[in-house]
Amino acid sequence: MNTGINNTKQKKRVIVIGATGHIGQAAMTDLDDHDVIMASRSGGSDPKHLRVDVTRSGSLASLFESVIENHGSFDAVISAVGHCEYADFESMTNDQWASTIQSKLVGQMNVVREGLKYIDDRGSFTLISGILNIKPMPMGIADATTSGAIDTFVKCVAHELPRGIRINAVNPTVIESAWADYRDMMPGYQPVADKLVGKAFRRCVDSFITGQVIFVDA
Repeated sequence: MNTGINNTKQKKRVIVIGATGHIGQAAMTDLDDHDVIMASRSGGSDPKHLRVDVTRSGSLASLFESVIENHGSFDAVISAVGHCEYADFESMTNDQWASTIQSKLVGQMNVVREGLKYIDDRGSFTLISGILNIKPMPMGIADATTSGAIDTFVKCVAHELPRGIRINAVNPTVIESAWADYRDMMPGYQPVADKLVGKAFRRCVDSFITGQVIFVDA
C-alpha cells in the first residue's frame, strides 16, 4: 500500500564537537548514514578529526573554515562539550565557577555564534545540557546552573536564528559508558543507554523541531 510517505533520507554533513568524550561518542551512535566530521580539543590523526577550542572564537572559525575547504559545506553541528567543576556552593571558588561557565555555557554559545557564519541554510545546532538542573545532586551546583542556562538559551535564541536554522538541546542523565566515573556522586540515579542519547541527537539533526530541550532520563 502506498502511504504517501517519502522515506528517502538526506545524507547530511554533521560536525560533532567533543567527539572523543562519552557524550560525543554517544551522539555518533545513530549517525552512521551521515557524513560525520569529528572535532575535539586534542584533535586526531584522522583527516576527519580536527582540533578545536570552543572557548576561543578564532579556533572555532578555523574549524568551520577547514571543514568547508576540505570537505564542503555542512548541515549540522552537535556540541557535546563542557567541563564542569564539582564542589559545594560554599567552597566553590570564583575560578571554578568561571571555568565551568566559560567551558559549558560560553563555549557552546560561541559554537552557535561562530557557526552561524558558516552553516548552510536550514541547518541545525544541537547543544548538550544535563539533568542536574532538573534533578540536582550534592556538589553539582555549577553543572546544574550552566545546564539550566543552556536550556534557556536554546529556547530563546531559536526565535532569533536566521535562514531557517534550528537549535535544540539534549538534556540527558548520566549515560552507561560514564557511570563508573559518576556512580559514587549520583546515588539513586539510573544511567541510560548511550544509544538512547544518540537517538535524541539524531532527532535534533533530522527532524524539524527547534527551541526544544530533549530530556533523556530513566
